[in-house]
Amino acid sequence: MISAILEYQFMRHAMITCLLSGITCGIIGVIIIEKKLIMMSGGIAHTAFGGVGLGYLLGFEPIIGAFIFSVLSSLGIGFVKRRGGARTDVIIGLLWSFGMACGVFFIGLKKGLTPDIGSYLFGNILSVLKTDIYLMIALTILVVFAVTALYSHWKSYLFDQEFATVSGINTTFLEYFLLVLIAMTVVVLIRSVGIILVMALLTAPAATASLFTKKLKSRILVAIFFSLIFSFIGLWLSYSFDIASGASIVFVSAVTYMVILVINTYLKKRREIFRGRKNVGY
Repeated sequence: MISAILEYQFMRHAMITCLLSGITCGIIGVIIIEKKLIMMSGGIAHTAFGGVGLGYLLGFEPIIGAFIFSVLSSLGIGFVKRRGGARTDVIIGLLWSFGMACGVFFIGLKKGLTPDIGSYLFGNILSVLKTDIYLMIALTILVVFAVTALYSHWKSYLFDQEFATVSGINTTFLEYFLLVLIAMTVVVLIRSVGIILVMALLTAPAATASLFTKKLKSRILVAIFFSLIFSFIGLWLSYSFDIASGASIVFVSAVTYMVILVINTYLKKRREIFRGRKNVGY
């Protein structure tokens, strides 16, 4: 069955996209959750739609436009956050809406046939092109290299930023660099789950991994594993039942996390009850 599926080029592209998305999402998702940057990531993701619209309007690859808008918005949010000139959540909300509005505005200015923006909003992993694959490979390699090369710095920055600063680590650079990495990850995930659903795939694998281990390196590896599992199962469901790939992947991610969370909570309570009975001499 697998060999039959891989005969189709669009399925091979989809499988490669799942692999790249899983690796990138697993790495950055753990960092996002640890630094409590989920809403900021959502703002960056939605701003990317403005770049998609600009790409359609000016006639260049929309995913490149998404990359430019995502990086610029991430740097803007980081600048405002560090300066403290305005509430960060207000800026995120404004950029969130502004990016979506720009996308609709630019696409509205485009004369002729209206492009299929649904694949960018909700994902269509079966429509991935070679150019998308090349860009995703480059961004994935950059994300993996950036995190592994500076792993000790990231670890200090995530768990004790003050100690990292005192130790001579340039936390300002790491903060801006992290936001750029988030923007890159958003671009990688757009083709898989779309702009609207990108937050779910960024958080679900990492959150699931945190239920199994607390060590950073282990959490990243487990998050990558779950991200790959969610992506491939979602792809299989999408192909088998002819449903949207993004929705399938996010559905599998969310349901799996909730099931494991419920089981984990139940087992934890059972252990606490057992310990309580043991302490009182039962």
